[in-house]
Amino acid sequence: MYQNLALLAAFLLTYSIFAGRFESRLLNGPLMFMLAGLILGPACLGILLPRIDKDGLRILAELTLAIVLFSDAANANLKVLRAHEGLPLRLLMIGLPLTMLGGWLVGIWIFPQVPPIEVAILATLLAPTDAALGKAVVSNPKVPASVREGLNVESGLNDGICVPVLLMFLALLVEEHTQSPLSLAVELVIEELGIGAVTGVALTLGAWLLQRYSGKHHWQTPMWSQLTLPGLAILCFATAQALGGSGFIAAFVGGLLASYLFTEQKQHLLEANEEFASLLSVITWVVFGALVIPRAWSSLTLDTWLYAVLSLTVIRVLPVLISLAGTRYDFETRLFIGWFGPRGLASIVFALMILDYPLQASRTLIAAAVCTVLLSVLLHGLSAIPWVSRLTYRDP
Repeated sequence: MYQNLALLAAFLLTYSIFAGRFESRLLNGPLMFMLAGLILGPACLGILLPRIDKDGLRILAELTLAIVLFSDAANANLKVLRAHEGLPLRLLMIGLPLTMLGGWLVGIWIFPQVPPIEVAILATLLAPTDAALGKAVVSNPKVPASVREGLNVESGLNDGICVPVLLMFLALLVEEHTQSPLSLAVELVIEELGIGAVTGVALTLGAWLLQRYSGKHHWQTPMWSQLTLPGLAILCFATAQALGGSGFIAAFVGGLLASYLFTEQKQHLLEANEEFASLLSVITWVVFGALVIPRAWSSLTLDTWLYAVLSLTVIRVLPVLISLAGTRYDFETRLFIGWFGPRGLASIVFALMILDYPLQASRTLIAAAVCTVLLSVLLHGLSAIPWVSRLTYRDP
């Protein structure tokens, strides 16, 4: 155990010191963490041997996603949805549904042996994008502000939007042998969404009232106040899960409400939340490289590789081009926006979620998800800086 901890700490220390150098040379954080886990793990050198089972990995990934969902929702500037020709709104309301539809149609073609409902689950879990993998794009001032803000808002909100859709398909899967599967599935989803949303609103409102009361009496300290929002994010997630609701919806709704209520201190309070999420993300990506990829490797087939490639290209890019039709963006900028829709943490967590459901083709779905995330980390990580440089050079 201590050897694993020492290796992880040494890698984290080294990367934190030279992060600027690494990221200026085509290597982003998730790519480095995944490669470190793959190289140091059982598949290669065998010196990093994390002892974590399926449940432990799922809890780690779920907590990470819950905090990321809360942070993204709290950071989202909803005014941006209408700005710049409604770019993020177009991506979310037109591009995202078309991406799920395209993923389903392509999946039926590539995996004819997989039930259509399970293909829909695969298409949904691979639809959300990950801003962390495209950080070189969304944080680079050389990229036009409208493009950066559009991609950032899209990635911050689309995973929360995909949660109820995924829950719907999973409920249909569970209830498909009953007399009225659709009505039971809708009831189950509404129950999960309702409990999650009410929990997120109630806890966030309660935390805000306590924070205001404490502030009036000057009982707060700068150090401990940084833990307010990380604690709230985990509380929303865990409470909703314990009550039978969706913890992800609770975290997402709680973050949106926190963005409105904690206006004055939001940025200060969110700093620790984002740092905590970053630390958990490091561990998740290392474990993904060390354990998940080697275990799924034997299940990767030509069909899964083909679906992964199409998921990152046609299934993502074509809906984006359609959603941006009629805007002032030229073709290369639209293509740039379409390409930088990396798949990451949300897809990993959703893939782990479906392990508890009676899927006929679970190995195929997990393999396709792992393959897509693996290719996304590599291709988006290596292409971000060169394409940004090209856009900058081309821009008059």
